Amino acid sequence: MDEIIRKLIRKYKTSCPFELAHELGIHIRYTDLGKSTKGLYYRKLRRRFIVIHNQLSPEWQRFVCAHELGHDRLHKGISRFFLEEHSYFAPGKFELQANRFAILLLTAGTTMEQEETIQDYCLRNGIPPEMQLFSRVRDHN
Repeated sequence: MDEIIRKLIRKYKTSCPFELAHELGIHIRYTDLGKSTKGLYYRKLRRRFIVIHNQLSPEWQRFVCAHELGHDRLHKGISRFFLEEHSYFAPGKFELQANRFAILLLTAGTTMEQEETIQDYCLRNGIPPEMQLFSRVRDHN
């Protein structure tokens, strides 16, 4: 996962999930997805889409974009519907991987400052507090 992110950033010279999605030809749409869905990723007629709940804060929209970008990069060809109908895969595993991808992307190029807490580090990098439990700081030593 680290290598995928490193290559994306090197090639497109950004870690912004919105800019990366644009460069990769992924269309971003905003709509009301209800109370329980923050975003989704799907393919239709060889076009790729990230749909983000339009009532989320900018911080959450950025995280959701990075999360759905993780699905695009990590889970090619696997749709939510396939997972619901075929129990060979654990959907939880893919969501955890996409969360981890989002955190690694959004913290790329940064390190924890001395005496900085994980909460402050995540806050500084725009990681919503609810997602902080998925973070594990990179060791750059």
